[in-house]
Amino acid sequence: MSGAYTEQDDVDARPAADHPSVPSPPVPSPSVPSPVGFAAREGAVAPAGTAALLARLAALRDGVAALVDRRAAADPSADDPLRGLYLSEEAVRHYLAGGTAAPTAGLAPAGHDAPTGHEAPTGHDALTGLAVRLRLTDLDAAILLVALAPDLDRSFEPLYGYLNDDVSRRRATVGLALDLCGAPAHLAPARARFHASSPLRAYGLLDVEELERPFLSRSLRVPDRLLAHLLGDDTPDAALHGRLHPLPAPLPDDEDLADRLAHRLRTGRPLTAYLREHREGDGLAAIASALRTAGVDALRFDGSEDRVPELLREARLGGRAVVLSGLPERPGPLFGALADASDVTVLLTDPRPYDPHWAARDPLVLEAPRRRAGGTAAWAAALDAAGAPVAPGFDLAATVAPYRLGGERIARASNAAAALAAFEGGELTAEHVRLAARQQSASGLEQHARRIRPDVGWEDLVLPERPLTQLHELALRARHRDRVLGDWRLSAGGGRGRGVLGLFAGESGTGKTLSAEVVAAELGLDLYVVQLSSVVDKYVGETEKNLERIFTEADRTDAVLLFDEADAVFGKRSEVKDAHDKYANMESAYLLQRLESFDGIALLTTNLRANIDEAFTRRLDLVVDFPFPDAGQRLALWRHGLAHVPCAAGVDPAPLARDFELAGGSIRSAVVTAAYLAAGRDEPVGDGDLLEGARREYRKAGRLVPGEANW
Repeated sequence: MSGAYTEQDDVDARPAADHPSVPSPPVPSPSVPSPVGFAAREGAVAPAGTAALLARLAALRDGVAALVDRRAAADPSADDPLRGLYLSEEAVRHYLAGGTAAPTAGLAPAGHDAPTGHEAPTGHDALTGLAVRLRLTDLDAAILLVALAPDLDRSFEPLYGYLNDDVSRRRATVGLALDLCGAPAHLAPARARFHASSPLRAYGLLDVEELERPFLSRSLRVPDRLLAHLLGDDTPDAALHGRLHPLPAPLPDDEDLADRLAHRLRTGRPLTAYLREHREGDGLAAIASALRTAGVDALRFDGSEDRVPELLREARLGGRAVVLSGLPERPGPLFGALADASDVTVLLTDPRPYDPHWAARDPLVLEAPRRRAGGTAAWAAALDAAGAPVAPGFDLAATVAPYRLGGERIARASNAAAALAAFEGGELTAEHVRLAARQQSASGLEQHARRIRPDVGWEDLVLPERPLTQLHELALRARHRDRVLGDWRLSAGGGRGRGVLGLFAGESGTGKTLSAEVVAAELGLDLYVVQLSSVVDKYVGETEKNLERIFTEADRTDAVLLFDEADAVFGKRSEVKDAHDKYANMESAYLLQRLESFDGIALLTTNLRANIDEAFTRRLDLVVDFPFPDAGQRLALWRHGLAHVPCAAGVDPAPLARDFELAGGSIRSAVVTAAYLAAGRDEPVGDGDLLEGARREYRKAGRLVPGEANW
């Protein structure tokens, strides 16, 4: 009969790992189950793949009839009406004669001889396509057809029960499948098609059940997912529900690595590659670009190793690649299970360096390209897809310059910005985009730092021209560091990062922290003030660990990191006289090394610049000195503080600015004190309130109040 075992199958009896995948033919569109009688009423036509499969079943029925004839001729109980407990031969003949009507076709793949009375199918049905794609032998394809027949046509159930000599066993057995395929059950190559390492079982296409029975009596079952695929339904396996996610839209930027990876994928040879990403989303963006360029479909998986068999089967059925981003804490079991699938392309990405202990077979290890800040083209495409009307004068390039988001995060931020604009009933502005982008940059920095949402601007700073110019330059460096240090190759090399580091030095209250907040607001970023109490630890090595956590989070977050009173951590190294000096110097040495590789934006403030180690100063991009304000600047600070405060007629802070040498922070405190005094009387702020506020600030500082008798 068709599909009979031949000597060639001895050669083709290879283990699963020797069957490389080949590109898949186009997948047929999923068919929708029809109500009973729908085809008859509406004249519906079955999909070509389903018709071809039914044709193969018709050919299989001829094979079953031939086997019934052979067994009935030699079976002395063939005329027994209780043959198989209650199924008579007449009943078997009835089932054979009354099967599902369908076009006729052979059992073996197209091109092989068909049983007498039937012609081989002329189309490329799903079973043939699967056999070609997975390099299955003719015997494998025939075994699959025998095993799936009862799931597609109920009339095969009693027939198989009859042939199994047990009408309660209505599925094919190993022995029955070999008989129908004409393969002698005593030959090892034929029996090997049912071993656990065989392609049918290793690929998850065939289950051998009832392992406690003798080998030839074990039942065969085809997974429901395979049958659905052969019928044109490509709904993913239910076991993968909630674990498959769409790939992010590829970024418009062209990356050399993505192009090289796409060229490798086009060859059709299976590939296992691991991309180490510096920031979350970098590796996934490169993979998405490569897959799009190569025209390869993929399954993005988020789950444990328990679902790897179903995942790999899904990939094999559709000729897809498998993508994983963000491996679990212990990636060995999951990584190893995927790396062992030599016939499926598997692309993984994670921030951790590859560990050879994760898998017995090493993947191709690559470094994901660093995601550049800005990415104006990607933002423009995402905002256009979001469909929000843009306000006139909206400068997209300047707005998104500080953000280093991956393609998926850019799309989510664009949708969030569009939703905010729609909620407010207006057009899309830079503030909408900045707020949405900051939401996508949320991180674990809150555990070690206090987050400040900047609510100030350049107009809130009262500074001389020089420090003000340096602050503008600091924001400029943060925006253009990728171009200068990357494209123009001005990075010093040696693993150094592209961070922006600045030191603000000056007396208390001169505006250092406020300036850091203004810089963060200019860049559209959150400001994180490091809490030294959560960093410094009395135990050796713990301070460095805490700082490493902060730097790591800051590296992958779009934010400004502020070390207030930085001399407590970045102090000068000293001569080692005892163990305390030794370990204090070790902390400083660690910080010096870590700042070299830092990629974020970090600002340090100190009241005593002389206490900062010179080695730290050399690594800083800018050192901004905040001078104590003179009389003119003090007057500007008084007026700025009173800008929104109800004041009595004729209030003039000029004498206070002249006679009280207060820094900006103290002037603000004096204004707050005056405001409370006036609010308690339910009156506007007067000169006396301001004077009392200034005096209190002097007394807090332990200074003599100037000219007190004259006021």
